[in-house]
Amino acid sequence: MRPLRVRAPAPYILRMQRWLIIAGLIILAIGLLWPWLSKLGLGRLPGDIVIRRDGFSFYFPLMTCLIVSAMLTLAFWFFRR
Repeated sequence: MRPLRVRAPAPYILRMQRWLIIAGLIILAIGLLWPWLSKLGLGRLPGDIVIRRDGFSFYFPLMTCLIVSAMLTLAFWFFRR
């Protein structure tokens, strides 16, 4: 009887595992820092859409999404160089 050979995972799987761990750590850090991050005013900027009616409220942070997107784009561009 031949022993079973275990193959090493493909390189893309190792990269994916690393990125998932990094993403999890970033989400954890944001969760832990949330009390301080909420004081920055994100989510209450001019341009955020808020509709309140009787028994209904709709909130879409349009300007906040644009600012966070621009900050992340700059950060990824900076770290890529």
